Amino acid sequence: MVQPLALKGEELRDEKLTNNIPQLNEIKLPGTSAWMLVQTPTTPTNPEPSSQTQVVPITGVKATPTDKGVEIILETTVGEQLQVINRSSGNNFIADIPNAQLRLPSGDTYTFRSDKPLAEITEITVTNIDANTVRVTVVGEKAAPTVELFDDNTGLIFAVASTTTAMQPSETQPPPEQPASETPSETSSETPTAPPDEPIELVVTGEQDRYRVPEASTVTRTDTPLRDVPQSIQIIPQEVLRDQRADTSTALLNAPSVRNSAPSNFDSLRLRVRGFLSQPTLDGIKETNGLGSNVGPDLTGIERIEVLQGPNSVLFGSTSPGGTVNFVTKQPLRDPYYFVEATVGSFDFYRGEIDLSGPLDEDKKALYRLNASYRDQGFFTDRSQTRNLVIAPVLSLALTENTNLSIESTYKYLQQEDYNLGLPALGTIFTNPNGQIPRSRITNEGNLDVTNARIGYRLEHKFNENWSINNSFRYGYLNYDASGVNIGTRLLSDNRTLLRTSNDSNDRYRDYRLTTNVIGKFDTGSIKHQLLFGVDLGRLNNTLKFTGRSGAPIDIFNPIYGQPRGDVTFELDTKTVTDELGIVLQDQVAIADNLKLLVSGRFDVFTQTDQDFLAGTETSQTVSAWSPRVGIVYQPIQPISLYANYSRSFEPAIGRAFDGSDFEPTRGTQYEVGIKADLNSRLSTTLAFYDITQSNVLTDDPDNLGFSIQTGEQRSQGLEFSITGEILPGWNVFASYAYNDARVTADNSIPVGNRVLQTTPHAASLWTTYEIQRGNLQGLGFGLGLFYVGDRAGDTGNTFEVPSYLTTNAAVFYKQDGFRAAINIRNLFDVNYFENSFNRFRVSYGEPFTIQGTISWTF
Repeated sequence: MVQPLALKGEELRDEKLTNNIPQLNEIKLPGTSAWMLVQTPTTPTNPEPSSQTQVVPITGVKATPTDKGVEIILETTVGEQLQVINRSSGNNFIADIPNAQLRLPSGDTYTFRSDKPLAEITEITVTNIDANTVRVTVVGEKAAPTVELFDDNTGLIFAVASTTTAMQPSETQPPPEQPASETPSETSSETPTAPPDEPIELVVTGEQDRYRVPEASTVTRTDTPLRDVPQSIQIIPQEVLRDQRADTSTALLNAPSVRNSAPSNFDSLRLRVRGFLSQPTLDGIKETNGLGSNVGPDLTGIERIEVLQGPNSVLFGSTSPGGTVNFVTKQPLRDPYYFVEATVGSFDFYRGEIDLSGPLDEDKKALYRLNASYRDQGFFTDRSQTRNLVIAPVLSLALTENTNLSIESTYKYLQQEDYNLGLPALGTIFTNPNGQIPRSRITNEGNLDVTNARIGYRLEHKFNENWSINNSFRYGYLNYDASGVNIGTRLLSDNRTLLRTSNDSNDRYRDYRLTTNVIGKFDTGSIKHQLLFGVDLGRLNNTLKFTGRSGAPIDIFNPIYGQPRGDVTFELDTKTVTDELGIVLQDQVAIADNLKLLVSGRFDVFTQTDQDFLAGTETSQTVSAWSPRVGIVYQPIQPISLYANYSRSFEPAIGRAFDGSDFEPTRGTQYEVGIKADLNSRLSTTLAFYDITQSNVLTDDPDNLGFSIQTGEQRSQGLEFSITGEILPGWNVFASYAYNDARVTADNSIPVGNRVLQTTPHAASLWTTYEIQRGNLQGLGFGLGLFYVGDRAGDTGNTFEVPSYLTTNAAVFYKQDGFRAAINIRNLFDVNYFENSFNRFRVSYGEPFTIQGTISWTF
C-alpha cells in the first residue's frame, strides 16, 4: 500500500535535534516485516498505551538515496502495527508514532539525525519524544517537503522526494486511501513505484549549526559517541569559532585546562594542558613541530578543535601526560558551497578568506574543497607587523562504492617584524621608580620568516559492513628563519637599562608520517567488540644553525632601535634524525547496552641520532615504551554516563647520565573519573576529576656538576566542568571551569611544592549567544563572553606571581539567507592585564580593547 502525502508545516526550531548520526554499517536488516496504518492528518496527540498494548521497538534507522530523493526506513523486529499520526504547518512534515520506541544498536538509542540529505531538505530527525512515542520530522528549506509513506518487508518507509521529482506528474494514479480500520490481511502488497536502491552510507553534506558536537573519531580512531568514551574531551566547534571571530589563542580560552603561553602577537603555539607542555596534532597525526602545527593564529581550513584531556600516548606515541590539542580540517561537501569573507579591525587589521566546495562530476564521486586566506595586520605593540598567507586544498575521490581516497595539502607563509617577547616585571607587574612601562612598548627587534607546508593522502576501504581499513601518509616541512631576535636578560640598577642577548637561527624540519588502522566488529556471545589494530611509522629530520651574540642594551622608557649587535658568543650546527615505530591494539567492548569497556595498549620504539658538526661528534640512542589505557563507562540511565580510566604516557628523555647510561623515558600516569550527561537532546555537560604524576623528570645531579639524573617528579590534580549546547531555541552556551593544582613534588634544583611555571589553580570561560528567531528582527543575534584566569607562577622559582584577570568579549551579528555581518569586541572594558610570563624579564601584556567588523556571503 502506498499513501502519497504532500504536507506542509510551520518551522519548529525547538524540535531541531543535535545528536550524532548512527553509522549505517552498524545497523542489521531484520528479516521480519511491519504493517502500518496511515491515518488522516490530525492534531497531534500522544495517547497513553493501555496495559495490553505492546511498545514496538524500532531497531534500526536507515537512510537510502533513491532516484527520486531519499528514503528513511524504520526497521522493526516484530510484526506489530505502527500507527502514524501526522500533522503539518509551514515547511515541516511531522509524524508521531505512538506505542513505539527507538532502540538503535549504535549506542545512540534515542535519536537519528541527517543534516541536508537533499538540497531542498534542511534535516530529517527521528527521535524518542517520550517512553512510548517516536517522532519523525522532515524540515524543508524553502518549501513544504513531499513525503510518501509505505511499508515493505524491512519496516515503515518515509520516502522524501526532491523538489524536481516532486513536481513531475505521476505516471500512475496512486491507489485509493485505505480506511483506518483495515486489517493487515486486507492491505494491498503493491510494490512501491520507486523501489529503494542498494543501501549505502549517507554522506552528510550540510554545514553544522550547533555548539554541541556528540562525537570525535580521534579519541579512539573509530567513530564513537563521546558519551561512550571514558575520557574528558572538549570540542570547540566551528560555530563557536565563527561567532567569536576566534584565532588559535582566543579559541583556546574556551578550554580553561589549556594555556597558550606564547605572547599574543607571536604567532605560534606553546601549549600547556593540565599543567604540562603539550605538542598539538592535526587530524589525529603528530605535526612536524609544535610551532608548525598552525603557523599563525589563522584557523583557515580548520573545522573544529578537540581537546583530549590526559595521557594520549596510546594514540600518538610520545606525548604530554596532560593532554593533546587536535585540530580537525574541513572536508569536501557533496553540494556546492561558496563562502567569501572580509574583516577589518583595530591596529590596521585586514583579512580576507574564501571557502569553496562541491562536486567535480555529476555523480558526486569527485569532491573538492579550497580554503584560503590572507592577513595583514599591526598590533598594539609598537613596530609590530604580520603578514600571513594560507592555502589549503582537499580532493576526495570515491574510487569504488566501498573505497575512498582523500588528498590534502596546506601551504602557510608567515612574516613577522618586531614581535613581542615580553617586558621586565619591574615596571609592569611591580612599581618602577621611573614609572609604568607602556603597554605598547617592545624590546625585541627581530624578524621572522616561516614557511610551513604539508601534503598527504587518506585511503579508506570497507571490506564489508564489519571490517574496514584506512591508511594515511603525510609529508611536511617547516623552514623557520629568525634574525636579530633580542631577549632581555638583566635590568641594571637604574631600573631602565635592559641588557639583551641577540641571536639568528635557521631551523629546518622534514617530517614523514604513515599510519594504518584495521577496524573490525564481531560478537562473542552477547558481548560486542570493535577491534582496532594500528601501525604508525614516523621520521623527523631536523637541522639547526644557531648563532648567539651579545645584544645592544636598550632604555625601556626611551628606546633607541637599530643599534649594532655585539660579538658572537655561542654557535650551533646540528642535525637530528628521529625514527618512530608504534603498534596499537584496542578493543571497545559492549558488555551490555549500558556497560562499555575500552582496553588498549601501544608499544613504541624510538631511535634518535644526533650529529654535532662543529664538534665532529655523533651519538645515537634507542628507547622503547609501553603505554596502556583502560576505561569503563556505565550508563545507569540513557542520558547519564559514569566513567573511569587509567592511562600512561611517555616522552623520550634524550641524553646520558654521569655513568654513561641512557636516560629512560619520562613517564606520565593518570587516574580519572567523571560523569557525562545529556541534559536534553541539545545540551550536554561533563564533570571530570583527575590525578596525574609525571616521573623520571630530569633534574640536576647533585654529585656531578653539569650532569642530570632522573629523580624529578611533578604532580597535577584537579577537576574540569563544562556545559555546551542550546538552552532554548536560538540561545547557545559554551562554558567551562577548570581547577588545576600542578606542583613540583621532587627536584634537586626547584623547591618542592613550587607551582609549575605558567599554571593557575583557577580558570573559567563563558560564551553565550542569542539569535532572534521570528519577526522583523529574525537573524539578529548577540554574543557575550567572560574569560577568567587566576594567579600564575611567574617563573620556575615562584619568586613572583602574575595577577589574575577577567576580560569581557562581545559580539553583534545579523544573518539573512547567505549574508552575515558581525562586530566582535575583545576586552570590552579595556582591562590592563598580563597574559603570561617566562621570567622576571619576559612579562607580556594582554590585548587592549579591540574591535573587528566582518562581512561574509555564502552562496
